[in-house]
Amino acid sequence: MELPLTKEIPTTQDSIQKARANWQEFPWWFVGLILVAIATGYVIITQDNFREAFGFIKAGVSVTLTTTIFGFMFALVLGLLTGLSRISRSVILRNVATFYVEFIRGIPMLVLIFFIALVAVPAFVTVMNQIGEWFNTAGLTLLATPFLNIDIRSVPMNIRAIIALSVTYGAFLAEIFRAGIQSINRGQMEAARSQGMSHWQAMRYVILPQAIRNVLPALGNDFVSMLKDSSLVSVLAVRDITQVARLYAGHSFRYAETYITLAIIYLTLTVTLSLFVKSLERRYQNNVQS
Repeated sequence: MELPLTKEIPTTQDSIQKARANWQEFPWWFVGLILVAIATGYVIITQDNFREAFGFIKAGVSVTLTTTIFGFMFALVLGLLTGLSRISRSVILRNVATFYVEFIRGIPMLVLIFFIALVAVPAFVTVMNQIGEWFNTAGLTLLATPFLNIDIRSVPMNIRAIIALSVTYGAFLAEIFRAGIQSINRGQMEAARSQGMSHWQAMRYVILPQAIRNVLPALGNDFVSMLKDSSLVSVLAVRDITQVARLYAGHSFRYAETYITLAIIYLTLTVTLSLFVKSLERRYQNNVQS
């Protein structure tokens, strides 16, 4: 006669080890960040100098977020197209995409921002004007007018900053997309083609959804990185939070209050965006699994 199995009762040692594991895995770093933010917020509320600095600097938050969001959206499109070109069978597309990626990655970002905003954008406007003059000479006045009306002074520094961030980060996102696409087993493409799909249909409906799922954490990290790197556009006199903080520190000489407040604002934005990106990742993973 077989005896019934008894339920294993956890011992005190098991409970201690489980509690220790939970203690070690608890995100104490996040608690530390919250405590720093709370302490700084208390100082900002209670200290006049910090409160005045925060009131001045917060005006640039909308510019920083707008520059980051639009810059990343355009960088995603540029990066995806470049990543697809990097694995294309076309020799021309593959080499042009590789040249763009290696060129951008080989130059410091600050230099690229200066180059794109102050050299490339004016050169593009000049080319558009020359095309308009050619149309005008050919008697195509209606076609010439839009090109001739483009003026370098009509392109604000905010737009140039977004273009600079988009072109710069497009090269880095291209490598992320390329690696994500190449991480998918080739059998997926062959199976899709065997079902009658064209190459681009298989890429769109089969390969890309799996690749995006794989590279989503990297894309989220680059989004947060662009938020921090957007501080570099202050060299173009774009009134983001860094530029506004520099202006305030320049006329008030309160450097400690200004840059402590600036650092906490960036910390709050990056941590909030990181949590938002992680929640999107979990939601996407749950949708894929379901």
